[in-house]
Amino acid sequence: MQWEQLLSLKKQGDKNKRLRIEEDETRLGFEVDYDRVIFSAAFRSLQDKTQVIPLSKTSFVHTRLTHSLEVSVVGRSLGRTVGKAILKKHPQLQNVHGFQFNDFGAIVAAAALAHDIGNPPFGHSGEKAIGDYFLNGNGKRFKDKLTEKQYQDLVAFEGNANGFKILTQSKNGVEGGLRLTFATLGAFMKYPKQSLPHKPTTHVADKKFGVFQSDTTFFEEVVSDLGLLNQGNGRYSRHPLTYLVEAADDICYTLIDFEDGINLGLIDEDIALEYLINLVRATLKKDVYSALKTSQDRLAYLRALAINTLISEAAEIFIDNEEEILKGTFSEALLDKSKYKVQIADIIKISIEKVYQSAEVTEKEIAGYNILTTLLENFTTAFENLSNNSERQYDLLLLRTIDFQVDTSVSVYNYLMECCNYISRLTDGNALQIFQKIKGEMH
Repeated sequence: MQWEQLLSLKKQGDKNKRLRIEEDETRLGFEVDYDRVIFSAAFRSLQDKTQVIPLSKTSFVHTRLTHSLEVSVVGRSLGRTVGKAILKKHPQLQNVHGFQFNDFGAIVAAAALAHDIGNPPFGHSGEKAIGDYFLNGNGKRFKDKLTEKQYQDLVAFEGNANGFKILTQSKNGVEGGLRLTFATLGAFMKYPKQSLPHKPTTHVADKKFGVFQSDTTFFEEVVSDLGLLNQGNGRYSRHPLTYLVEAADDICYTLIDFEDGINLGLIDEDIALEYLINLVRATLKKDVYSALKTSQDRLAYLRALAINTLISEAAEIFIDNEEEILKGTFSEALLDKSKYKVQIADIIKISIEKVYQSAEVTEKEIAGYNILTTLLENFTTAFENLSNNSERQYDLLLLRTIDFQVDTSVSVYNYLMECCNYISRLTDGNALQIFQKIKGEMH
């Protein structure tokens, strides 16, 4: 892969390929991407979507929105650090094409800001609830009306693929969703492949999938323009900057979910501080640390030090492996090659045991599962009845809430995806509210 192609400023609907040197200097293309994500309705909804604790009322806990903002900040630092090294190694990118190290930071920041935009309510249990409805629930009734790939899109419903749909889907005559640059879309795609054939390999990009059947045409245009390498069977090599987006996410969820667990009283503070010290021991300034009076100040200091430590580490690993990454043969997440791998694993293990598997999280995930299953059953039935010309007034009332041109000629797959996409855009609170109305609970 070539950086000149990978840094494409082209957007959906552009007739000609646009160049960095043609951009308005006051508002560069990659920075516009960030602005468009942050002002979008889909991004705003993340303020009431679960990061760790569903339907939590405490201000200590991160939502998807605060998590995404933090990931974008870490991603910007990673992008700029790596960008400086890349421009030094490939001076033509700056001298001929006009790219600056800030461009790398802007691409990674925008992609990182959007990385969770396709996740449904109630965290990863929301994805599982949608998939399980079609695999084991009443959604199985649609299997015979779908192709194998279409059915797989539903039973393995994937927030990453849904995010690509939200960022690129045309609505009400507006072409191309948010119309982000191809470079940012490329960096966003952690798993540039279709749901089938699903043949997991040891390569990190094969873990999940990143595009639904409904969006493959534009997906192919993006990967072709960027020059991502075709690996066969609908699989492509990752955009190199995706590794930085992934690293930013890994750094934040490792440390921030851990911090949430401490603030909620699920993880003992003394144990937590010890684990963080193990991670930053090499750079810890003992005199500064010992002068801090409260455990909250100590935690904030260690967290900041840990984030800086892992940013430097991830950037160094990327730079050391740049050639392999450009060849598409680098197969691990950056932090999987970190010298702090053991310390990171220890922190994640504590978070799993004390936070993710806590009674509070489990109970609310069960509630979320029930809410989404009920919504799916009602909305898919409403569409099904309409397409069979047997709709009830109740069905029409439900479908009025979906911003979708109701058309009985629309394929079963399209209306099922529309249901899933609509439900995925709901906040935790919106989903609960609609659930209560369906159940006849008036407030």
